[in-house]
Amino acid sequence: MRAQLEIAELLEPLRADPATAAILFDIDGTLAPIVRHASDALVPEPTRRLLIALSKLYGLVACVSGRQAAVARQMVSIGSIAYIGNHGCELLRPGSCETIVEPDVAAWSGRVQAFAARVDTPALQQLRVRREDKGAIVAFHWRGAPDEGAALVAVAAIELAAADAGLDPHRGRKVLEIRPPVPIDKGHGVRWVLAEVSPASALYVGDDLTDIDAFAGVRSVVGEAAVCIGVRSEETPSELENAADAMVDGTAGVRELLEALLR
Repeated sequence: MRAQLEIAELLEPLRADPATAAILFDIDGTLAPIVRHASDALVPEPTRRLLIALSKLYGLVACVSGRQAAVARQMVSIGSIAYIGNHGCELLRPGSCETIVEPDVAAWSGRVQAFAARVDTPALQQLRVRREDKGAIVAFHWRGAPDEGAALVAVAAIELAAADAGLDPHRGRKVLEIRPPVPIDKGHGVRWVLAEVSPASALYVGDDLTDIDAFAGVRSVVGEAAVCIGVRSEETPSELENAADAMVDGTAGVRELLEALLR
């Protein structure tokens, strides 16, 4: 009960003046349950309906994802909110059809794609390591592989090769991303979209290490008016719990949080 009361207190400044508040959410593991194949992930319809209601009440609603911004919009299927994609280097504004990509990131797309094609060998595919092309970023997923240990060994070799090639390998929850060697994090994307609306308060909700950067981004814009909520799961990194103002339990807890924002 104490945790519920603490979250209610944290949300009160946003609920008091929603027109000047921004609320931002990670998608996978936050709005949508984690699934074996990332392409199968969906935002449940009850959650989607709550997001629509929030978009009519709050000054800004945005989803922040490691997926491409356009893919994130397809997944959430709401056109009236903003989408920050590829861990902060893409922005798709509400109602827009044009995804804006950071020029420094876009310039590396060809080299990242060429590297990924080279390491995506038949042997890797036999291990059921799945390649996901995201433009300037390519991801290799091994969640659900028949032998996750063997898949991880193969992915670790790709990680070393990417570093040797001058690229930036980045680990997530059973995923390795090959990124351009330029600064990319969700905090940058959060600052990018918040700078356009100058909110008085802001909330960010996320479940993984990459969301810690988003916490920092929100706090850098609105200071003490920032609320950062972590989402607990079997794979919750301790760093996320340490960085969050409070925690909720899984996507069901996030849905309760959305309902609280509408009360």
